[in-house]
Amino acid sequence: MKYKHIVLARHGGSEVLQFVEDELPEPESGEVRVKILATSVAYTDVLVREGLYPGIPKPPFSPGYELVGVVDKLGTGITDLHAGQRVAALTVVGSYSEYLCLPATELVPVPETVDPQEAVCLILQYVTAYQLLHRLAQVKSGDRLLVHGATGGVGTALLQLGKLAALEMYGTAPTTQQSLVAQLGAVPIDYQREDFVTRIQALTQNGMDVVLDAIGGLHLIRSYKILCNGGRLINYGFRSAMNSKQGRLLKLGFNFVVLTLLQWLRSDRHVRFYSITQLKQQHPDWFREDLITLFDLLHTGKIKPIICDRLPLAEAAKAHRLLETSTVGGQYVLICNE
Repeated sequence: MKYKHIVLARHGGSEVLQFVEDELPEPESGEVRVKILATSVAYTDVLVREGLYPGIPKPPFSPGYELVGVVDKLGTGITDLHAGQRVAALTVVGSYSEYLCLPATELVPVPETVDPQEAVCLILQYVTAYQLLHRLAQVKSGDRLLVHGATGGVGTALLQLGKLAALEMYGTAPTTQQSLVAQLGAVPIDYQREDFVTRIQALTQNGMDVVLDAIGGLHLIRSYKILCNGGRLINYGFRSAMNSKQGRLLKLGFNFVVLTLLQWLRSDRHVRFYSITQLKQQHPDWFREDLITLFDLLHTGKIKPIICDRLPLAEAAKAHRLLETSTVGGQYVLICNE
């Protein structure tokens, strides 16, 4: 039996993503073959595609950071899952595919009551947002929060979850997306027309309790300046390295230099870096607990991912191009099987 998947033939632009057909793999002992319903396209996938993400295999391989699917076939020794059961997984690579074999221990049950295309948005983006707020920043009601890139996948998740936590929220976004930030309950700051440091200083007396920065680089220094006493700055991305195709690897290294210098400063302001995969390795129970919590919030309608487009798996390269040039907020979803 054949199946189709996207293969990253070599590192580079979106043109390196090829839609190919291969023999369907069989699950080994302790594995489950998942028929994938949906995966998503995130900036992390762009880093993987360009060879800038640590720990990925050498090409050729299939990218894809997360999936929602149904159990298609069980390997030997599996007793707590059954065929047809809906499941989710954080894969890092491999989910741009119609099928994928995974260790059963990596699978998290998904409620049958939720839309799989919405559910897949929670695994990377919303778990990231939830853990930034509640595991690292440990926010409490009334805290002042600034979200950079507030209309991206993680940004919109942060604003939805921040509203549930009764935070006072501010979000930077381009001119065309100011209304979305306001709709999600935050004060919009137009980084294209105003300096966010000056604006925050004008809007607040003491600065921010929490700043979540996915931009990185020298941007971290400006984010650090607006922290109040006891404030927390958490860097979770490298968007500044994506602004130019030249020198991205050098810029990623520079990001960690800036981050390290800020961490060395002797003050009551706290600086940390977040990686979903590192935290999952350190606390695998946290990932499972947090994702189950988010599935419940989705089921009860307390959160709703903003999906800007849903495309077939064969159009993964197009989804990457759209993501890199998008002027709308939300997430892109690839439909792998109906």
